[in-house]
Order: sequence, then C-alpha cells, then structure tokens
Amino acid sequence: PLVGCGCNVWLNEQGMNQSGMIFSEISHSRTADEVMHQIEELVLQGVLKPGDRIPGERSLSKSLNVSRPVLRDALQDLEARGLLQTRQGEGTVVADVVGTVFRDPIVQLIRKHPKATADYVEFRRQIEGITAFMAASRANEADRELLTRLIGTMTEAHSVQDFSAEAAVDVEFHQAIGECAHNIVLLHTLRACYRLLEQGVFVNRSLLYGHKGSRDALLSQHKAIYHAIMQRNPEAARHAAEAHMDFVAAAVKDVEIVGEREAVSRMRLAQHDTQHKLEQAVKPARVK
Repeated sequence: PLVGCGCNVWLNEQGMNQSGMIFSEISHSRTADEVMHQIEELVLQGVLKPGDRIPGERSLSKSLNVSRPVLRDALQDLEARGLLQTRQGEGTVVADVVGTVFRDPIVQLIRKHPKATADYVEFRRQIEGITAFMAASRANEADRELLTRLIGTMTEAHSVQDFSAEAAVDVEFHQAIGECAHNIVLLHTLRACYRLLEQGVFVNRSLLYGHKGSRDALLSQHKAIYHAIMQRNPEAARHAAEAHMDFVAAAVKDVEIVGEREAVSRMRLAQHDTQHKLEQAVKPARVK
C-alpha cells in the first residue's frame, strides 16, 4: 500500500514514487553519514516535503543497500537534528522544516496593519516574476508533467465550483513553479512565503475567490503562466506572473473596500433596528 499524506510525495514500501526510485543504492562507503547525506539532499531539493513518510526500516535499508543498524543510526541522528520526527501510528516522517517567515508576535501586528499586505503583494510580484522566468528556462519533462497535472486538477475544481480544492491547488501550483526554478534558496523562501498565504495572514483567499469574476480571472492567469512555462518562454512567463500579482493586488484592495462598505452598512442597519425598538418601547409609555 502507498504511504504518504496530502499532495506530498507518495512513497511505496520500496521507497519509490510514480517516476521511479527516489532513494538510490549506496555502492561505496555504506555509513550512516552517507545515508544522512542522501535524505538531507532529498529534503533540501524539495523532493521530500514536511509530513512525507519515510519507508519502513526493512525496505529502506534494502533500497539503500545498507544494514539496518546503520540506517537506524542515520535516522536517529536526523531526528535529533529536527529533520525527521516519529509520530505515533504514522512512523517516521519529514519534520516541518519550512517554518514561518515571522514569529507570532509580528504576525499579529501584520494582521492589524494594511500596509503589510501591500508590501507582501509587492514582494510576491517581484519574486513570482523571477520564479516563473527561471521555471520557463529550467523546467524539465518531469516538472512540466507535474504542472500539467496540477493545472488539470485546478481546472476540474473550478468547473465543479469546489472552492477549497481550487484554493489548495492554487498554492500547490505556485509551489511547483518554485520547484521548476531549481534554486534551493528560492524554493524554501517561497514555501515559507506560501505558508503565510495558507494561514490567511495577508489575504483572505475565501473573500478573494468569492469576489465577482475573480475565480475565472485567476484560472485564466494561472493557465497563462502554465502555457508560457510549457512553451519555454521566460519573458512571457515573467509577464504572466507579474500580471497575475497585479490582478491580485487590485482585487485585494477592491475586496477590502467592499468589506468596509458592508461593515458600515451592517452598522447602519443595526442602529436602525436599535432605534426602532427604542421608539416602540417609548410609545406605550407616552400613551399611559
């Protein structure tokens, strides 16, 4: 049976995914250091993601061609360093090594100050443009296959109006573009950035997707980025990504304005109801 979680790398008990082996046999120095180096590289390159399960000791030692004591030493060392963790009922999984860009106190401040959202979108515009440019230049066949699957999932979720699925694959699509750029520092910076997006720190995605015309526009923009990468056109990919973020920035502002208007309208309605009740209460008193 397959083991894994969510949309992360799914590994079978031989340490394989659909594209083949991810754990390669160690032919020379079969030491714990060599085992650790291989797993570290998979985490660093984004092949193994937080929450991905590591195959069982017997099958993994066979895949790596090392003894089980050597493998056990390596896994214990990686767990002690915080790269792996053991979960009851799940076995050994990749730890949440992405973390967050900011600690909770600053995140709470950011939530209260609108300028931070504008700065976040401005930063995203620049980094998304660079990422799409690099992805169009560097994406290989496996990268393009993954993007094709994700854009298909996104289109399907859109067609059945499944907001939660569409919003989830939105983030995954952008993360995949980051992986296609084949730059380790960029990859992990983007993942930390998207973590804040998933948490709704800067943008309430339910409001964004619920905004009139946004869902259709966002799908069209994602497809434009996808096609530019598939056509290996870096400049077109950059422009498509920047145009996407320009739309997001404008939509966020519009959503905020609409939200403020609705808040004022609700207060007016509440005040009207309050005054009406007071007037009704006063009338009987006047009659007496």
